[in-house]
Amino acid sequence: MTPDGVFLASASKDGQPQLRQGETGDWIGTFQGHKGAVWSCVLNDSAFVAATGSADFSARVWNAVTGDVVHEFPHKHIVRTTAFERGLTAKRLMTGGAEKMVRLYDLEKPEAEPFTFGPAPDSIRKCMWSLDNRRVLLSYLDTPGIDVIDLSSQTVVKRLRHGDGDGPSSVLDMVHTPCGRFMVTAEAH
Repeated sequence: MTPDGVFLASASKDGQPQLRQGETGDWIGTFQGHKGAVWSCVLNDSAFVAATGSADFSARVWNAVTGDVVHEFPHKHIVRTTAFERGLTAKRLMTGGAEKMVRLYDLEKPEAEPFTFGPAPDSIRKCMWSLDNRRVLLSYLDTPGIDVIDLSSQTVVKRLRHGDGDGPSSVLDMVHTPCGRFMVTAEAH
């Protein structure tokens, strides 16, 4: 949600992620340029910048108004998830995927090497920032639950596991609620 309305960004296996008007679903534009499935497409909090992660082993940052690529970050394997730091003045992008590594890019210095940590216990399915941007939350392809990682120490400070009696399940997706106080997850059983 922004002062200009609600916007939705969608990833696509055909390599053509899209931007849509949130209330109507009307097509606004397509981010063109990836050569493989796009597993992640997210907007920053102002909705002026988008990021995508793809099976073509790259993450890209886009001007969401013009559709132009602003930065391209090569990876060594599939990029499954992207997340902007929280806040209207956020300057960092996080990526994760099949490399089992987390990368943090400083968007004010895109030519600089990213801050990295890992390896994670499994391929990273989804990454998300905490509200204060000091911790990150990671879910994995086949490992149940969510790890909360403190960025200053690069250690897991909490493991969130949920199960309904059949044991813990893999977290497919996670988002903060609009108020920011809660997190909603989608899980596979």
